[in-house]
Amino acid sequence: MEEQNTSPEQENTVPHEATEAFENRIDLKPLQDSVEQIKKEIAKIIVGQNDMIELLIISILTNGHALIEGVPGVAKTVTAKLLAKTMAVDFNRIQFTPDLMPSDILGTSIFNVKTNDFEYKKGPIFSNIVLIDEINRAPAKTQAALFEVMAERQITMDGTEYKMTAPFLVFATQNPIEQEGTYRLPEAQLDRFLFKINVDYPSLENEVQILTDNHNRQDHMDFDTITNVLSADNITKYQKLIKKVVVEDNLLNYIASIVHNTRTNANLYLGASPRASLAILNASKANAAINGRDFVTPDDIKRCTKSVLQHRLVLTPEREMEAYTVDKVIEQILETIEIPR
Repeated sequence: MEEQNTSPEQENTVPHEATEAFENRIDLKPLQDSVEQIKKEIAKIIVGQNDMIELLIISILTNGHALIEGVPGVAKTVTAKLLAKTMAVDFNRIQFTPDLMPSDILGTSIFNVKTNDFEYKKGPIFSNIVLIDEINRAPAKTQAALFEVMAERQITMDGTEYKMTAPFLVFATQNPIEQEGTYRLPEAQLDRFLFKINVDYPSLENEVQILTDNHNRQDHMDFDTITNVLSADNITKYQKLIKKVVVEDNLLNYIASIVHNTRTNANLYLGASPRASLAILNASKANAAINGRDFVTPDDIKRCTKSVLQHRLVLTPEREMEAYTVDKVIEQILETIEIPR
């Protein structure tokens, strides 16, 4: 019987035995095993929130920062701390407040009497994973202090550049409801986040499980039960592996068409930049890899597009008055652009 040729999209539906050889062109098994182990470690304490956890893992694999938005009490901060705990890297948490100064984050030069000279004391931003809690509570000058380090992974202080140790990732949380004592993040800073992850309430079943688990452990959350899964070297190795995932030309055109549509869309005042195109590309590669594929499909792109675009787009004033949402515009764009076959 004559063998039929199949495209990558078709191969995704072929039985596992038939795709084994194809997948092994890039050995993704260690990466998949690590991702599953991370999920199991976090599940020791967190119930549900699978989408947030997976998007945060994709952020790590693509070396991208993530903004986590949700009402108080949905485990935004705890999940980020647990994820950091699964990695054998340095971790710092910074609580943003209205009186926080740039030097409280970046550090400052202090006069040393013994050496009769100024020496730079590094701030808490010098870590591998930095959790910024309630990022929108700090004023504009403090927000601006993050621009360089998030984009270029370095800090310039007194004319000297200080490189961050890889991996360097910022996870930030914010509350979308409470506006008193908060400052809106500048568009330039929002654009530096790979993802904006919206965290919803748990389902009824998950909430029952949360209550049961909390009762059984007597309201004690033991972070010491979480074991390290990844080292800094593992993270760097997997980040390089992700870049080898295959993306066909028609899918590159698909990504470009989606982002270009945001710039010509009548509902939007501000569209997405090429940084958004690259974010969708890299996130799609990571999504394919953690699902055991060394090639990207349109579903990978569609899965990541919303989280990449929703914090980068600005509605026109007319649409805002009509209670339109950015999410709705993104859905319309994805429905409009023809999916590659």
